[in-house]
Amino acid sequence: MNGALTDEALTGLPGVTDWQLVRGGGQDTLLVAGPPAAARPSSAPGRDDDHTADRAADAGDAAVRGTDPAALPALMRQLDETALLTMARTLDRTRLFRDGGRHGTDRILEALAVAPRHAWIVRRWLRTLTAENRLHLHAATGRYHSLAAPDRREHARALRELDGACRGLGYPPSMTRFFRAAAERLPLLLQDRASLQEVLFPDGETGTARGNYRDSVPSRWANHAAASLIAEEARHRTSRGPLRVLEAGAGVGGTTGTVLEALGDTDVDYLFTDVSPFFLRTAKEVFGGRPGLRHALFDIQADPLAQGFEAGSQDVVLAANVLHNARHAGRALAALRELLVPGGLLVLVESCQEHYQTLTSMYLLMSPAPGEQDWFTDLRVGQDRVFLTAEEWTHQLDAAGFDPLPVLPHEEHPLAGAAGQRVVAGRVGADAARPDTGRVRTALADRLPPASHLPRVHAVDRIIRPTLPTGAPC
Repeated sequence: MNGALTDEALTGLPGVTDWQLVRGGGQDTLLVAGPPAAARPSSAPGRDDDHTADRAADAGDAAVRGTDPAALPALMRQLDETALLTMARTLDRTRLFRDGGRHGTDRILEALAVAPRHAWIVRRWLRTLTAENRLHLHAATGRYHSLAAPDRREHARALRELDGACRGLGYPPSMTRFFRAAAERLPLLLQDRASLQEVLFPDGETGTARGNYRDSVPSRWANHAAASLIAEEARHRTSRGPLRVLEAGAGVGGTTGTVLEALGDTDVDYLFTDVSPFFLRTAKEVFGGRPGLRHALFDIQADPLAQGFEAGSQDVVLAANVLHNARHAGRALAALRELLVPGGLLVLVESCQEHYQTLTSMYLLMSPAPGEQDWFTDLRVGQDRVFLTAEEWTHQLDAAGFDPLPVLPHEEHPLAGAAGQRVVAGRVGADAARPDTGRVRTALADRLPPASHLPRVHAVDRIIRPTLPTGAPC
């Protein structure tokens, strides 16, 4: 953090009544808010977003027709049960818990030789196994004991039986192989002696990941619902020219294909972006011939304007299964809002609840980079978690200056509880009393020494400050 950015320098900026300095992302960020606004008017008079959301839900249902939603919770639980056995089996191999052993978290991490960046995952294991009554915590000493661990045969049988659950959930066979391979290599993965990317993308192939984000029942539902929202936006827009869509963190294109199909022959300027050139090359191979499709690098952690993107240049921003990686959700949302036109649409696809299977597989992709000092600096700080709940996303959208749409699927839908994959959307709200970021930057430049580096500045409607849980690791 720049030492010149003191409370004194940040107090009394023009139009600013509240502020928060956010570290990381290559550059500190100053979020600024004005006085609390009264109930703001709808940003898009005449648009019935509730009906639009209902039609999107219908599109999601149609995409998974023929699937028995009542069977999904049991299938998800089978994946979770296998993951619990994998966690317990991995811990048992340390021999710490045999013969009545009692040990604290640090000793367990040491015995597993866990790379520091993955330590949060093992802490999640310990809390999860305790909650499931498969491990016990002595509150007075902070030591764990009495681990209920499967033997080798029981664990191997559970891994073999993953096939049926994965088929029922719509995963391709390669996803089952991925879950098994991750479980078998878990000690090495935790130690950073093996890479999960090599397991997920063997020989550079993206089929496993694409099947996960495109073909599974929860993903199919969410992708078609998100695509319906964007297609409705194309049908109801009144401005001329192509519909301008930026997909942030598009990855293997698991959502992209569904959206492009829903848009049909709509005139679009569709910008497929990702932080990795690898995914851009793959997208060119998969979608290369689609008219209006362009590709660009984009890092959601960094300032979009500094990366060459223009403010107010997009009608729609889509971010599917990526924004939970933002180190500060509010900063990322505020930056994306600035890319959108007034009344523009933001569509997120997000996992809004944790499944144990991720704790033995995909979570290894979400750990901080080696040597990264700050991880999450928003409401998740110190909590050893990645995903936000649907309610938290809605609050974040509102604070960043969006009018949230109904979250899909609705709470009473079978998929909402079974899978946790949700579509969270919002429309750019009226300007309300947001500070003028240009004036804020000018005032900061006048207050700071000439050699100082100015922070990014994003205006928001409301500041959400993290609350560190009691006893959480710092």
